[in-house]
Amino acid sequence: MSQTLTPLFPLPDLVLFPGLVLPLYVFEQRYRDLLADVRRSKEPFGIVRILEAGGEDSTKSFQDRVAKVGTLAHLRSVTDHDDGTASIVVVGGERFRILDFDTRHSYLSAAIQEDPLPEGPGEQDMTAALSRRLLDGLLSVRAADAGAIREHAPQEPLLLASFAATLLPLSGDQREQALDTLDLLDRLETLISFLPRNDRALN
Repeated sequence: MSQTLTPLFPLPDLVLFPGLVLPLYVFEQRYRDLLADVRRSKEPFGIVRILEAGGEDSTKSFQDRVAKVGTLAHLRSVTDHDDGTASIVVVGGERFRILDFDTRHSYLSAAIQEDPLPEGPGEQDMTAALSRRLLDGLLSVRAADAGAIREHAPQEPLLLASFAATLLPLSGDQREQALDTLDLLDRLETLISFLPRNDRALN
């Protein structure tokens, strides 16, 4: 039985979260190939974080240097350039986990399992309270941008977590930890734990 493979677009120290918009410039030949295949299939591709730099960038050694959890990227627009490169815009979709890598293409691909972030029944009140704490902490950390943050902060807790994870001054490891959480409450609590201590208290 054949297995459906998802193309992977590894990026150095970048974690895509669900609902976020990400512009990318596609210039390497292998990722031009990936883009061509994605445009034909109309299926999303996976964005995974490169965990550490390596020497010779072969796909086999590359497997050990990328995260095993990532986010599906849905293609929203493509601008082709005369030199064969392209500017694209993607939107983050479901989280996924890599089951097995495949190197038959010029780019890395993998068999994946989608892994949506659950929100347990009866947890809406706690989710709302943690969302308010996270937003308050973000406003404190980014006080100079408070007006714009209030204007653009999503109401939905999952999207607010994605919004905060991108705007907070976090390391790649911290963002990866926030992506790889058990459920939505765990993601909100993880992000709150990354706030400076004075900004963690519930107002």
